Amino acid sequence: MLRTALRNVLAHKARLLMTVLAVCLGVGFISGSLVFADSTTAAHRAAMSRSYADIAVSVTPQYRPGAPAGEQYGALDDTLVHKLSTLPGVASARPAANGSVTLSAKDGTPMRADSMSGKFGVSYLPGPDGKDSRYPLTAGRAPRNGGELALDRGTAAAAGYALGDTVTLATDRPVLKLRLVGLVTTTDSRVNAGGTLAVFDKATAQRLFAAPGHYNQIDLTAVPGTGQPQLADQVSAVLPPDRAEATTGTAQADQQSVFINATTHSYERLPLLFAAVSLFIGSFLVINTFTMLVARRRREIALLRAIGATRRQVVRSVLAEAALVGLAASVLGFLLGLGVATVLPSVLDTSGDRLPGGPLVIRPTTILAALAVGVGVTVLSAWLPTRRAARIAPIEAMRTAEQPASATVSRIRGLIGLALIILGTGLLFSLSDATSATDDNLQTAMFGAGILVVGLIVLAPLLAGPVIRLLGRLTARIGIVGELARENTLRAPRRTAATAATLVISTALVSGLAVIDQSARQALDAQAAAGLSADYVISTRNTTTAIDAGAVGRVADVPGVRTASAVADSTLSAGPTIKSISGADPKTVDDVMKLSFRSGSAKDLGPGRIAVSDSFARDHRVTTGEQIQASIGPGTGDRDKPYTVVGVYQDNPTAQDVLGYRTEVQQHSYLRDSVQRILVRTTDGAVSADLEKQLRAAVSNSPLLKVQNRAQLVQEQAGVAGDLMTMVFGLLAIGVLISALGMVNTLAMSVSERTREIGVLRAIGMDRSGIRRMILLEAVCVAAFGTLLGLAGGLFGAWKVSGLANGAIPQYSFSPPWPTLALVVLLSLAVGAAAAALPARRAAALSPLRAVADA
Repeated sequence: MLRTALRNVLAHKARLLMTVLAVCLGVGFISGSLVFADSTTAAHRAAMSRSYADIAVSVTPQYRPGAPAGEQYGALDDTLVHKLSTLPGVASARPAANGSVTLSAKDGTPMRADSMSGKFGVSYLPGPDGKDSRYPLTAGRAPRNGGELALDRGTAAAAGYALGDTVTLATDRPVLKLRLVGLVTTTDSRVNAGGTLAVFDKATAQRLFAAPGHYNQIDLTAVPGTGQPQLADQVSAVLPPDRAEATTGTAQADQQSVFINATTHSYERLPLLFAAVSLFIGSFLVINTFTMLVARRRREIALLRAIGATRRQVVRSVLAEAALVGLAASVLGFLLGLGVATVLPSVLDTSGDRLPGGPLVIRPTTILAALAVGVGVTVLSAWLPTRRAARIAPIEAMRTAEQPASATVSRIRGLIGLALIILGTGLLFSLSDATSATDDNLQTAMFGAGILVVGLIVLAPLLAGPVIRLLGRLTARIGIVGELARENTLRAPRRTAATAATLVISTALVSGLAVIDQSARQALDAQAAAGLSADYVISTRNTTTAIDAGAVGRVADVPGVRTASAVADSTLSAGPTIKSISGADPKTVDDVMKLSFRSGSAKDLGPGRIAVSDSFARDHRVTTGEQIQASIGPGTGDRDKPYTVVGVYQDNPTAQDVLGYRTEVQQHSYLRDSVQRILVRTTDGAVSADLEKQLRAAVSNSPLLKVQNRAQLVQEQAGVAGDLMTMVFGLLAIGVLISALGMVNTLAMSVSERTREIGVLRAIGMDRSGIRRMILLEAVCVAAFGTLLGLAGGLFGAWKVSGLANGAIPQYSFSPPWPTLALVVLLSLAVGAAAAALPARRAAALSPLRAVADA
């Protein structure tokens, strides 16, 4: 039986090729993402090991929320550096005043402005030889005062700066304009991977990143033979209590490894999603292929049974074929995965971060995963056709090459399909009264939509007749060729349904996601405009930076500005959750924000009094007049105090989750007494390029800040939603490709089965172009059938989840993107036509007499 399986695989290798390719795609995405994650992690760890190779212990200040810089960094001074350098086991003590700095390129474009990391500002601390070994100079000289700086060579090249140029930069203070006097190099992998590096003299770095005369880190190297834990204990014993702490270099590297693992493995999600979709759709292609192969080999299987083969041997033989196909797909998929792993770094380089280079890391578990997935999916998908093969009775199979499904089987299939559709529809309708997108509701929606699509696939053979007859009215107008195409498609409803199943899944998935994307995009646009009365928003790019104190007054003095209201952004910890809080002035908040209060009013804001959004009130079960224990700013809940809720407003992105009193929020923000936004109301709502230019000048053209009008805010929201649309078209491409493979496979087998029939048609006068048109129309009918079912399932599912989305975004409403859906339909029909090209050409090339004689 094993030899029989091998012969069958070799005999049908052309027909099994499409199946191999479909499974190969899924295996390729899985193995590629795993190899990529392992390789990137290894490269990151190697780079981190080099960075921490000579650091035994690091001393840093203990973070105290809200403490002034002088108190925060007061313990780390030259006295402590000298004291640590004299400890037994310490080879050297190297202080540093480092932080984050955002640069503007020479053309004024902010560099890495939207990134939370990779923007390094460091202190140049020369040794006895007058050089800093961490940042060797390659051109110019080191900075000597607060008007000078040096840049990494890569940073200077990317920004377009040369020695002598004026560099614009900002930290959390007013914009600085410094002269570039030197270029340096560094071994820091974070800089070499696309980060920026600015080097300042010691006094300037201390002023910017710590406090005058103080540092924010002291790195210690150990005498050979001294263990890091032992040295850390000695250092901790001499540090001021509750003001500084010691961490070993190994512990720092481990912390970085945790971050690296989280970052690199997050890259796996999208490729693994594509892998899951391709394998799921591909499994239907496997089922269809083996069903057709078993149907064509009924006589052969019957003969095996007649000469003594048992049902179990037949099952093993067909499953052995499937295992061989899966093994071939796994090997090819793994090789494809290596290519995917090589290409992924450039695909994921969207923020300017270059992933560290290094050799591909191939673990045994990755190879085993590729084999298990490829062979497992193929064997499991072939199991059902194999069971059918085992039930073939020898005498019955000798009578005919293929038996139609019995009425009982059709009724059972219809009942199962109908039950699944009712169950999926019921689950989706159960969400009609849902008001929030909780995890349970989302799982119910996904489960219900999945069951609905599976129900459509199970019921598809029974739906094929009515739908194809309806579509046949169009093809019949073409003439006898169209009528023959319709009848050929109706001849085997199960085969038609199985072929269309791949398109049903991909079209349902893509159409549903496209509707959700379009509806969410419009809702976000409406929400961004609805929550804002201001005509301009001047904002930092995150809550850890600030607008300088004088900027609010300068903006208010710009001609044409009616109101300039400062907003302080921070976080509010309430129990286990952390929410965003906006600190506003109750006197001007109504002039710059559109707040729709369910109860209460923003005028009652004050110390200890907050207003909350609908979502916050629902999650924390509070209402106007009640109190809640919470703390503002970073840190744990040990600073909790009671806050009285003075109002509940409709969810508003401008006000965020909680609205507080600005002065109170500023006292507990990441940067004490800072503001993160200025909401600007202009005279008569005027918006112009000249006014925007004046506003940018009022904030010194800081690279940390964005100046946007309402239209630009809406456009930014649309950009956020664009990532989903990219994924939608990626999934569509996979579904379309596998669907094309399935159609080519099915049509090729169909042509092979109908050799005599095609020969007769040619013999009675149908020309080659007629044969090609007939095969083409058959493929288009199948594609149209699958597309219609998929659209029905996808649109219905997207319609029923509108309630969940509306709970998260009140402006959300069901809004199908008709141009996109039309493109999906046209693409599906085009796939059907393209898939028919090769089988149609083969059919048209058949010689009439030979076809009749050889069939």
